[in-house]
Amino acid sequence: MSKLLLLYTNALKRRPKTTNAIMTGSLFGLGDISAQLLFPTEGKLTNKYDYARTSRAIIYGSLIFSFIGDRWYKILNNKVNLPFQVKNYSTQLTMLYRVVIDQLLFAPLGVPFYFGCMTALEGQPKEVAKLKIKEQWWPTLKTNWMIWPLFQSINFSLVPVQHRLLVVNVMAIFWNTYLSYTNSKIVVGKEKYPVFYPPVIE
Repeated sequence: MSKLLLLYTNALKRRPKTTNAIMTGSLFGLGDISAQLLFPTEGKLTNKYDYARTSRAIIYGSLIFSFIGDRWYKILNNKVNLPFQVKNYSTQLTMLYRVVIDQLLFAPLGVPFYFGCMTALEGQPKEVAKLKIKEQWWPTLKTNWMIWPLFQSINFSLVPVQHRLLVVNVMAIFWNTYLSYTNSKIVVGKEKYPVFYPPVIE
């Protein structure tokens, strides 16, 4: 494991954007694969594996989310600071402040953004995205707040900024599986539309 992390770290130093794109896309793909294998009846109404669905998850992860997520974590780390100083507690309070900003700003906007992107990749009309947002935005956000604030507190406290997106995406494998299951409740015509949003958040 340490050798793999060293290989990833070296690649990140040489080609940060490419490395993040490949890693994020791969982990999004793994999340979709696990969702389809664990819940084979979710997604479409047949048990046939949907390769196009996995491809969409990889495309979103590698070409869209990897760049947005990486940029967002750098902004949080470099630009978002506690507006006042508290002796002996500034570091901890700054971390908590960043988690709050992450969860109150990025997460609520990230959910509809993801639904919109995936709907476009599916070739569906914007009405489908509106339905996804209407049905799943608030339940998804509430579940997000039960999981990610604690996780992100640990992430922001212990993980170097260049590795935070990787840590989030590993956790998002499980998150994506959960979302794919819960989102199977959305039915448009004869199709069920799976969703794999990771918060990003963060």
